Amino acid sequence: MLEIKNLTVSIGDRKILDGLNLTVQDGEVAAIMGPNGTGKSTLSYVIAGKPGYTVEGGEVLLDGENILGLGPDERAGKGVFLAFQYPVEIPGVATMTFLKAALNAQRRQRGEEELTTPVFMKKVREASKLLDIKDEILRRALNVGFSGGEKKRMDILQMALLEPNTAILDETDSGLDIDAIRIVSEGVNKLRTAKRSFLLITHYQRLLDYIVPDTVHVMARGKIVRTGGKDLALELEKNGYRDFAATPEAA
Repeated sequence: MLEIKNLTVSIGDRKILDGLNLTVQDGEVAAIMGPNGTGKSTLSYVIAGKPGYTVEGGEVLLDGENILGLGPDERAGKGVFLAFQYPVEIPGVATMTFLKAALNAQRRQRGEEELTTPVFMKKVREASKLLDIKDEILRRALNVGFSGGEKKRMDILQMALLEPNTAILDETDSGLDIDAIRIVSEGVNKLRTAKRSFLLITHYQRLLDYIVPDTVHVMARGKIVRTGGKDLALELEKNGYRDFAATPEAA
């Protein structure tokens, strides 16, 4: 379970998150929606441990443990996964080499033995088949020359291999056409379990047509200002965010 209590975060003299409270239960799919500049991506980065942010107060509890004092690798070892809005291209790094290094690094963090090459290859084949990922993608450099949909699908493959208990998708629908959104969403839905929770950050209802959330939270002015069921997303699609003003300096 992910619990965020009274989280206040700034960059320099700019306050971005202002006493934010949020709980995501095991197995829950929670969507966060809200106007631009209200701190949605900042929230995802702070949970994952991206440097550059000052936590002025509050807690981020994962199964009761405050993870704010842990490094990004330690948080990943405890089951936190972040799919970025814009996955990075890494020329010269083979996709399979990256996947094996990431998986074994996480296993070392957990005190587990590294996977041998045959066992690793079997896991990749099984996950790729589940997500309908072709071998041709796996033979290329990581994300280099990939379409937007291929990059996002690679994120989902990483998630399948790392088996997180808390997966954060930061505007994973950004820049994707309808077909790509459907394909990526199908991959996410296949990875839903009673123990794995998802935090979906999005501007648009269209993603939630494919990944149906249990709860929808509206974020504005650096905090959660309204919570409801999936129908809340439909209301926002109809009325927009005119009733929720973002602070102009937030990111």
